[in-house]
Amino acid sequence: MKVFCCKDKFEDMLTCIYDAWSFALQKGHDNVRLVREPVFQQSLFDEYVHVEPDSEKVEKVIRSIKRQISNQAYLYIFYASLSSEEDALQSMYNFLRVGFAVGGQVCSMYGNPHVMRIVELKRKVGNESHYFREFARFTSLDNKVYVCHIEPKSNVVMMVGNHFADRMPSEHWMIIDDNRRLAAVHPKDSDNYLRYLTDTEFETLSHSENYKDKYTDMWKSFFDAIAIKERKNKACQRNMFPVWMRKHAVEFMEE
Repeated sequence: MKVFCCKDKFEDMLTCIYDAWSFALQKGHDNVRLVREPVFQQSLFDEYVHVEPDSEKVEKVIRSIKRQISNQAYLYIFYASLSSEEDALQSMYNFLRVGFAVGGQVCSMYGNPHVMRIVELKRKVGNESHYFREFARFTSLDNKVYVCHIEPKSNVVMMVGNHFADRMPSEHWMIIDDNRRLAAVHPKDSDNYLRYLTDTEFETLSHSENYKDKYTDMWKSFFDAIAIKERKNKACQRNMFPVWMRKHAVEFMEE
């Protein structure tokens, strides 16, 4: 078995799929496996190959998916690449095996386990993105820039950023994924973009939640005031707003 490994980035994963597919054309698809790094436990009987990103190969994969399958299939692949699930990369490869064999109808083949897995990954990523759009909390730094920290499982920071770019177009703001040290940066009246933070930048920005203003207290007071003591339901609250998402929600922070 030959195992193709790559970093957890979209371009790296598509390049990994390209190289694995090229090898599989000679040795067979069942003789390859794809995983994202880091690989914590390697098998003694498998050969591991690290794959570096290649823009030309990435373009070929994207073009092939859109032409031979469909734009919807490409969307499924993109969403799956953002997933934190361990088998996401292998699931992308399995889905493409089916897609290139049957064409555009693959997206409606819900009886196929490979198709259903990619649909499930897309749903999970979409739901997580929706959660963080709803529960993002911004802190104002000297009334100049708004900073928001999130810690999603999947890589949804850009999707969350696109949501706020449409709603806060004339503000300077940043949404920081603390798990990946990745920030969606939005300059005033401009397009937002992704940027990996250096250790120094991340350390500096990590203290942004220590800034307090009158709106912080107002929001906490509002949160407590609208609650009806007799109708509190902690189980329902955890279902609607999971505990692991609350770390940066100001209303749940203790003084």
